[in-house]
Amino acid sequence: MKPFVTVIGTIFMDCKGFAQGPYDPEGRNLGSIQFVHGGVGRNVAENLARLGVPVALGSSVDTSGVGNEIVDRLNRIGVHTEYLLRAAQRGMGMWLAILDEKGDLAGSISQMPDLALLRELVFTRGEEIVRHSSHIALEIDLSEEISRKVVELAMAHGKPVYGIPGNLDVIMKHPELLRGMDCFICNDIEGSKLLGVEVDQLETEQLCQRLAEYVTSAGLRSMVITLGAKGSVYYDSATQQFGHQPVFPVRLVDSTGAGDAFFSGTVMGLVRGLPLHQAVICGTKVAGWTIESAENNCQELGERIRNDEVMKELLSAQ
Repeated sequence: MKPFVTVIGTIFMDCKGFAQGPYDPEGRNLGSIQFVHGGVGRNVAENLARLGVPVALGSSVDTSGVGNEIVDRLNRIGVHTEYLLRAAQRGMGMWLAILDEKGDLAGSISQMPDLALLRELVFTRGEEIVRHSSHIALEIDLSEEISRKVVELAMAHGKPVYGIPGNLDVIMKHPELLRGMDCFICNDIEGSKLLGVEVDQLETEQLCQRLAEYVTSAGLRSMVITLGAKGSVYYDSATQQFGHQPVFPVRLVDSTGAGDAFFSGTVMGLVRGLPLHQAVICGTKVAGWTIESAENNCQELGERIRNDEVMKELLSAQ
């Protein structure tokens, strides 16, 4: 079997409400409502497939018509779906999101899937999955037990692990899970909790220095913190290189999915052998294109890469 980047994470169906005018949390708001395929794991898997990376998704999904629709879409774009467990109910989660007139998230409610299904997958087929993978992309905040098992298997087989948080609960309680991870990517709110300082209160150089200290103490290979419109900062302990990557101009339509897109683009760059400071450029580009889409994924990622001079230059040497 050809090695895949295996993504282990959740599948959601998202219900998004887009406010037509200024959003009033206590009043009625006219706008539009859409159902969109989501979930951190599913989002990342679709992005990687559209970026041309061989990818498999380890997750669970409902046997309903909606669940079948999600699996069919993944199959159409080339995601390997052998590692999907099917369940009559709670195989996948649901996310209710309200976006204001600017496309920014104004409020949300999540219903998690039954993680016992994903635990079953990891503990019964984890060895097989990791052995057939070239790299692992892990949604860390599933459960401590699931995350620990995946990380242990990956380390035992020498497979690089790239981590993305869901809600940070597991990592805050078990920071040792980050030790040895090749790259961990989180946003500014999550970064503030991990670093113990409000990252938006620091100058770029101060933040990079604090990030380097954290990466070293946590035993990480590298880490990236996204800063929204301010770009991102990164540190690679192997090269001791750190820096700031600004954003590219975009037209904001929907900011949800941008973090998953940044992670996907950066992982794509790392998998293809780019150094971290170039991989985060890929992540920034993919996040920007996703922000310009009303879905959680930009469906034109392949075309966008082929027509983007920055991306063509970065990837042509690989």
